[in-house]
Amino acid sequence: MNTPALAQFLSESGIELAGDLRVELISGGRSNLTFKAYDDKSAWVVRRPPTSGLTPSAHDMAREWAVTSALQSTAVPVAETVAFDAEGTVLGAPMTVVGFDPGRVIRTRTDLESLSDEQITANTAELILVLAALHDVDYEAVGLGSFGKPDGFVGRQVKTWSRQWERVKTRELPDVEKLREKLAANIPSRSASSIVHGDYRVDNVILKADDPGSIAAVVDWEMSTLGDPLTDVALMCVYRQPIFDDVLGVSAAWTSSRYPSADDLAEQYSRRSGTALSDWNFYIALANFKLGVIGEGITYRALAGSDTGSGASTAAEATHEFMAAGLRALDGRQ
Repeated sequence: MNTPALAQFLSESGIELAGDLRVELISGGRSNLTFKAYDDKSAWVVRRPPTSGLTPSAHDMAREWAVTSALQSTAVPVAETVAFDAEGTVLGAPMTVVGFDPGRVIRTRTDLESLSDEQITANTAELILVLAALHDVDYEAVGLGSFGKPDGFVGRQVKTWSRQWERVKTRELPDVEKLREKLAANIPSRSASSIVHGDYRVDNVILKADDPGSIAAVVDWEMSTLGDPLTDVALMCVYRQPIFDDVLGVSAAWTSSRYPSADDLAEQYSRRSGTALSDWNFYIALANFKLGVIGEGITYRALAGSDTGSGASTAAEATHEFMAAGLRALDGRQ
């Protein structure tokens, strides 16, 4: 991190620094790199693409900046947007700067131990409330009318993840061919459109430090777009499967049995949003297909020597299970 260049950029963006700027890495790996930058009075979060592994993309940074800027005045809690370097002139890659929230993130089972059952119930209700609020945002009214192409979104998702499988597969798996053929043959004829987060679960939100039942900010927007809201809901539910731990390489908080089942989460969302879960088995199958491909991608990068992160050696074991779960869903055998 070029701290002097960042300090100059903040100053040029209208931020008067109080003392020297310091920078600490918060998280790295396959996702965008996240840093805490702070002076004697204030703190900010700096995000930029990873230096290796996934291909760095200005599109991801621009996407995060566009959606969080647009959501500032809505019921969806997001960090305060501060500055955006679209060209990557400061750090050699595009970056966003947003306000730092001192809340807490629940990532692992160990993190979850600090929450009571009542707090987990409140946390779940808040997660559902915020997701429903996101899907209820009038994206045209907040200036995101060109943020994506919601028409035909689900069909394109099947094609996109099918192409991605061909790029990253490390072996032939008959269940993959069966699942993508069945998905292509069962695409819903009609679907709703909304802003979708694309990666929504408990570890992608910051909870208020003194109240885990309240979300201070939804984060990690690099997969957001305009699309079918049920893809968000289904992915949130499929993330609950214990096998997801093998993709992450940790015992995730979101896979814990202390949270409601996937069916309960879906029902809560349906009640809160007033949305019927039409073609629900299709959406569950699509989410399983996506996660299976993601797991295979981690394995592919590990074998290529470009990913030595947590979960790289175990993700391959999850791919078949996700594909099988997708087939069971389409066959009505969840």
